[in-house]
Amino acid sequence: MITFLACIALLIVGYFTYGKFVEKVFVVNEGRPTPAFTHEDGVDYLPMNTKKNSLIQLLNIAGVGPIFGPIMGALYGPVAFLWIVLGCIFAGAVHDYLTGMISIRNRGAHLPELAGKFLGKVMKHVVNAFAILLLLLVGTVFVTAPADLLYNLLNGKVGLGLIIAAIFIYYILATLLPIDKIIGRFYPFFGALLLISAIGVGGGLVVTGAPIPELSLQNFHPDNAPIFPLLFLTISCGALSGFHATQTPIISRTTQNEKKGRKIFYGMMIAEGIIAMIWAAAAMSLFNGYNGLNDMLASIGTAGIVGEASKMMLGAIGGTLAILGVIILPITSGDTAFRSARMIIADYMNFSQKKISSRLWIALPLFAISIALTKVDFTILWRYFSWANQSTAVIALWVGAMYLFIAKKNYWIAMIPGTFMTMATMTYILNAKIGFGLSLNTSYIGAIIITAVIIVLFYIGAKKARMNNLPLEDDVSGWKKVS
Repeated sequence: MITFLACIALLIVGYFTYGKFVEKVFVVNEGRPTPAFTHEDGVDYLPMNTKKNSLIQLLNIAGVGPIFGPIMGALYGPVAFLWIVLGCIFAGAVHDYLTGMISIRNRGAHLPELAGKFLGKVMKHVVNAFAILLLLLVGTVFVTAPADLLYNLLNGKVGLGLIIAAIFIYYILATLLPIDKIIGRFYPFFGALLLISAIGVGGGLVVTGAPIPELSLQNFHPDNAPIFPLLFLTISCGALSGFHATQTPIISRTTQNEKKGRKIFYGMMIAEGIIAMIWAAAAMSLFNGYNGLNDMLASIGTAGIVGEASKMMLGAIGGTLAILGVIILPITSGDTAFRSARMIIADYMNFSQKKISSRLWIALPLFAISIALTKVDFTILWRYFSWANQSTAVIALWVGAMYLFIAKKNYWIAMIPGTFMTMATMTYILNAKIGFGLSLNTSYIGAIIITAVIIVLFYIGAKKARMNNLPLEDDVSGWKKVS
């Protein structure tokens, strides 16, 4: 398991080296007041300490993605480890940090508003619709996935419909109430379960000497599915995820100082990468090879594999605690998915959220649509989620590149991963059955052309924005703290 342990070490080193480099490129301003103070409303904008913000950020972004995605990505073999490590350090953590920090500089704005400011007004409307679609898919996926896990854990003694209803009730409360009432209060306990599950399974792999395969660039997928672009959409939340761009503004509105951004945004993405590494390694080593894993995915699904791996590593009691930790992950992302959707719609319509009735009329239609989506097959939902998720990440990376270009800073840290993922997402949608169904070679050519056009449009827009001195941040010079 040299590759496995080396990859974990690289993720940690990446935080202290490349993470610090990205922070220096951005240039934090410790004296600048954050939206938590300048726009404090007691609901979405309010200052919270760094430990709480970091934990909430981790639980927000770490849904079933860094578990279910790596389990399915494990079919490709150890090349999945490379994507998790390189993707996390150079793409995902950069994506999360830039999105969070640019949001802080722009009164806690969500991605649609940032896209409208830096990529053009038309993009605001496009990204707004895209983000709402993604969040509805995320919220629905993160209802059905934990519900299935709980149903299996309880051996079917409690009806699936009742479990789904209970999760929805929690989501409604977490969406409507001030962030410190439900999310801020319960997340420390949820975080403990998350750590127990991740450390328990990871430690079990090491202690038992699980046969984790060493590094190989060979494609081991039993169905010979192509690594590019499928691996880069299958493993999203553990390496790079656009869903995070919808979550970081929630915490950008509660962050007290810009200096805390690297720990909250970059650091928590690294933590998620470690979780993804553990579950990818477990999937590769515990089920008699890739064919065995493939057969189990077909028979018991990803939720069943999580249960089996947890019990194999930790026994009945420890395995149950680990499964509870895994159940917590999607629930603590689903609640903030709906909360984020409410905030984005409210911002788009310039609608105050101080009154609970104002929050209610936005939230209830979202839940009604999500309940209808729970009737759709999970695997179909996951395919659409994967593409929408990575496409959102692409948009966020281009926003980051534009911001840095206008600021005359090293925009390559966002542009290089943005270009790569533009190519991957375009290839996927041109080739996939849920997309245009073109041949893979034709899809490669089409994706190259589309990516080249986007790069040209980026430079045209970036040079124009720099020439016109597009303001990079809101003016907070007139704000004074009320004693």
